[in-house]
Amino acid sequence: MLLLAPGLLPFLLVISTGGSVPSPGAMPQGCYIAEEAGEQTFRCSQAGLSVVPSGIPNNTRKLYLDANQLASVPAGAFQHLPVLEELDLSHNVLVHLSGAAFQGLEGTLRHLDLSANQLASVPVAAFMGLQIQVNLSANPWRCDCALQEVLRQVRLAPGSGTGIVCGPGAQPDLVGQEFLLLTREEELCGTGRGGTRRSTDVALLVTMGGWLTLVAAYLIHYVWQNRDETRRPLKRAPAQPVRSEDSSTLSTMV
Repeated sequence: MLLLAPGLLPFLLVISTGGSVPSPGAMPQGCYIAEEAGEQTFRCSQAGLSVVPSGIPNNTRKLYLDANQLASVPAGAFQHLPVLEELDLSHNVLVHLSGAAFQGLEGTLRHLDLSANQLASVPVAAFMGLQIQVNLSANPWRCDCALQEVLRQVRLAPGSGTGIVCGPGAQPDLVGQEFLLLTREEELCGTGRGGTRRSTDVALLVTMGGWLTLVAAYLIHYVWQNRDETRRPLKRAPAQPVRSEDSSTLSTMV
């Protein structure tokens, strides 16, 4: 019976699937290769990582980098993984995503988990061209136009929509509100897409205020004008001269 040295099995799995073999020095501590449901998987959960690790086999289909200390994802961080289908970045401390963070994954990536991070806003460019299902819950969202545009580009993971809540960086009247409920009531991306409800309300109030000002000015002018008219003395009509015919007639009657 052939005995395998400890740690050799993961490398044999890579070889059997035709992938590149990370050198022992390149394999991050706490990470390992596995085959789950017939798909090549690279797990680095709870490995204390502060950057996206190198040495990930290029035939990896599922990559788990959850529960680490990742604060940002740089441009092209996963572009060497041409068959990556599922990426888990949940439960990190992400505050920034590059607009090209998922460059090279446009044709393959299907599931992305960004939940339970510190994301307040994300660039729309990071999701352009991706056909993915994404979990964005449990982040302190600013609830701005950028987030609304992102939701136009992606599909939300089932049940995750209610977890997209406006955080402390949002406008005071939005903090604690569910973003999806908010976007049903108003447009956050300006007049280019029909205008915001709030902007429309302001414009309507300004218009109404203008009309009311005009009406008030007219009424004031009307009242002052009438008051001036009432103060003027009445002009007596001049006495009409009595015609001679009328005088003669009067004398005859007398």
